[in-house]
Amino acid sequence: MKPDGSRGAWPVFLVFLRLGLTSFGGPVAHLGYFRTEFVERRRWLGDAAYADLVALCQFLPGPASSQVGLALGLMRAGYAGALAAWAGFTLPSALALVALALGIAHSGDALPAGLLQGLKVVAVAVVAQAVWGMARSLCPDWPRRLMMLAAAALLIVWPGTLAQLLAIGLAALAGLAWLRPAADGPHEPLPVALGPRAGAAWLALFFMLLGGLPLLAAVFPSQALAVVDAFYRAGALVFGGGHVVLPLLQASVVSNGWVGNDAFLAGYGAAQAVPGPLFTFAAFLGASMESAPTGWTGGLLALLAIFVPAFLLVAGALPFWSVLRVRPRVRAALLGINAAVVGLLLAALWNPVITGGIRGPGDVLLALAALLALMRWKWPPWVVVAACAALGWLTGSLQA
Repeated sequence: MKPDGSRGAWPVFLVFLRLGLTSFGGPVAHLGYFRTEFVERRRWLGDAAYADLVALCQFLPGPASSQVGLALGLMRAGYAGALAAWAGFTLPSALALVALALGIAHSGDALPAGLLQGLKVVAVAVVAQAVWGMARSLCPDWPRRLMMLAAAALLIVWPGTLAQLLAIGLAALAGLAWLRPAADGPHEPLPVALGPRAGAAWLALFFMLLGGLPLLAAVFPSQALAVVDAFYRAGALVFGGGHVVLPLLQASVVSNGWVGNDAFLAGYGAAQAVPGPLFTFAAFLGASMESAPTGWTGGLLALLAIFVPAFLLVAGALPFWSVLRVRPRVRAALLGINAAVVGLLLAALWNPVITGGIRGPGDVLLALAALLALMRWKWPPWVVVAACAALGWLTGSLQA
């Protein structure tokens, strides 16, 4: 295989900027776009190596498609390439969501009546679709379905970050005890220049920040430090990425009173209408904070905090993945964790998505229509979001 000659951070940035402006459809669609661009068109790596890279990023907590992009940039142009890939893929949607947050904050009362309600309703359909799709792929048998339901029940009865961590930990133990992963086939080594020493250093920094940020936030009371801690934890502890970050963020920003529940759900709905990674929802939340840091500063701080774990884990795990991936116990624990992740999302579908987004029979009908459009008619998510926002605005105008 002869790769193209475009190396360096700037070509990487331009390629990922185009993807960041056009990649609608969520993480699975993003991975398809990446394969077309980097395996078929540019031939940066082969199919086997790309599959191995995707497997690694599915194994790690965090936003899988963004982690694949970080890894591709890292392999192509080193650390500068990783930063360029992240910036190109992430900034278009992040800037759009910060601008929306500022618009809601400064002129929320002047926005068309019902538009924000339409965004909250479409979030019901989007999360329901995510739950269904993830349950089918990650919970194909009854042991994992029971883990999913147990995790959901725990989170509904006892919402909060501690319960989420407990559910993930118990599911990992259950996976070790009860699940037997299928044998894995051979895989192509990844073309990465990082050695085990560099990988160990990045992993050590990941765990130092994960354990140290809560202590620093407790010893030195600061809203900025608390925001960094909350969003770093969300990026570090979410398996499955994408929609699964919703319950952790809701527990962090809504329960603490940093962002109102209406703004949270409206922003989550709007995040479906922009291309790029769903984790850029963090930029909307940071910009929507009711106390400083807020606006552009809060949006940038939250955005960086939620994505830093993704880089640390990718750079730390790449040198060790060929060894870890073949260990049955690691893969068994991951199967249990994935089942719990679906349970966390199922609990979030009920609270806050349905309880905060559905106000009457009309909202129920609109949510069901949006779900049909996504799952049966295969409409692009941004079209469904735009249609629901328009219908919400129309309904609100007629009722005004």
